[in-house]
Amino acid sequence: MGQAPLFTTIDAAHALAEGAVLAIPTDTVYGLACDPSNAAAVERIYAIKGRPASLELTIMGSSWKDVLAVCSPTHEAEILAAAFLPGPLALVLPVRVPRAYVVPRSGSTVAVRVPDHEVIRDLCGHAGLLATTSANPHGVPAAQSVEEVHEHLGDSIDGVLAGACAFGMASTIIDCTGNPVNLLRTGPIPFEDIRAVIAEA
Repeated sequence: MGQAPLFTTIDAAHALAEGAVLAIPTDTVYGLACDPSNAAAVERIYAIKGRPASLELTIMGSSWKDVLAVCSPTHEAEILAAAFLPGPLALVLPVRVPRAYVVPRSGSTVAVRVPDHEVIRDLCGHAGLLATTSANPHGVPAAQSVEEVHEHLGDSIDGVLAGACAFGMASTIIDCTGNPVNLLRTGPIPFEDIRAVIAEA
């Protein structure tokens, strides 16, 4: 297995616009990213990972305002966004209708995230919103370095944007479609902190 080439931020933005699937660093772990409006690129991510079709990708943007293009925020989500974003938190929210993107492929909700990672917010500033998931074959721990990306994925992807991952664990996921909010995945932000911020608002 070969190795995907290393890209600069600008080269990565151009490649994403042309339908590439890239590995990118985030504040949590390395992720796979593509243009969320490109159906072929989205399907390539599923094929590369062997990801079950029932698991949707997450939309990542450079700001809370940007990710609102794909979702309708709840009161609780606005509170959490103000407290924790940018940061290692994904919020599941109702999809904005009509849909402007392929992601999510089905269903009425979408997970959105604004990473605390200057390189990736800069990339999103050039490329727009990204469809993302962790950089690993399904069931294998997520890559935390360029070396692990090469080891897990080789040249099955189109390129790698190098950078550090601060937390080394996947983001906390909170379902904000109901009241109270629901923890879907434990991550760097404890659920106790989530509940405390909402209670104090």
